[in-house]
Amino acid sequence: MKSLIRNTVAAAVLLSVSQITFAQDDADMEVVLPEAAQACVLPTAPDAIPEGADRDQLLAAKAQVGDFQGAVEEYRACLSAAETDDITPGNKQAIVASYNYSVEMEERVAQRFNEAIQDYKARQAGG
Repeated sequence: MKSLIRNTVAAAVLLSVSQITFAQDDADMEVVLPEAAQACVLPTAPDAIPEGADRDQLLAAKAQVGDFQGAVEEYRACLSAAETDDITPGNKQAIVASYNYSVEMEERVAQRFNEAIQDYKARQAGG
């Protein structure tokens, strides 16, 4: 009987320890930006380029795109600085997702600008 009680107590302790371990693992995998990364400010995309933009509008858009790209670089540097050795895997995942989103955002802005340039060039060649 003592052996059965001892085995039951040992099993209960082992189960409790394993549940604590799983709880810690779940907390490590919570995808949340660490505080330092939350201070990083993702810039807003530049204004839309008007349909049929003229040369002056394209030059203004080019300046806005350049400013945006500089601000996005600062944002990524801020995220990289927040990526320290003591962050959890979930924190790391959140930083990577934020970084990747900023890259996608920059690509969309560049694509929109390039399309406006191509449209302008096509209109100039045709007219």
